[in-house]
Amino acid sequence: METTNKQIRVVIEGQSESETKINLRAGKFNLIIDEPAAMGGSDEGPTPVQVLLMSLAGCLSITGHAVAQQRGMKLKDLKIKIDGTMNPCAFMGVSFEERPGFQMINVNVEADFEGATQEEKDAWLEETEKRCPVTDNIKESTHITLTSK
Repeated sequence: METTNKQIRVVIEGQSESETKINLRAGKFNLIIDEPAAMGGSDEGPTPVQVLLMSLAGCLSITGHAVAQQRGMKLKDLKIKIDGTMNPCAFMGVSFEERPGFQMINVNVEADFEGATQEEKDAWLEETEKRCPVTDNIKESTHITLTSK
């Protein structure tokens, strides 16, 4: 990540290793994204849509902890379960009646606070959602430019 006065630039690079598998690098970290054997992959890593939901969970966790700390709340434990529903037909080229992405994403957050009221917990969750960059990128339209060399 590169930081300027008001921007953070996040760069990842990847090399495709097969039709379904890509090896990605983000700074000093590597991640393999693949498809399960049933989808023609070698099942050596999570799928792209699983990584998207994992990113959402990770970002909500980090943002939630920051919001709690800034509000002076003691967050003892945080569990996040995300369930996304999508129709793979557009991705597979079978039907284009529905969009290829998730039609619904349900996020269940179990936050254990020391001495917080339900009103404080609700306000914490609302602020966490508003401040989470991954939530914002999923819920709002982000301009994406694809180029080819």
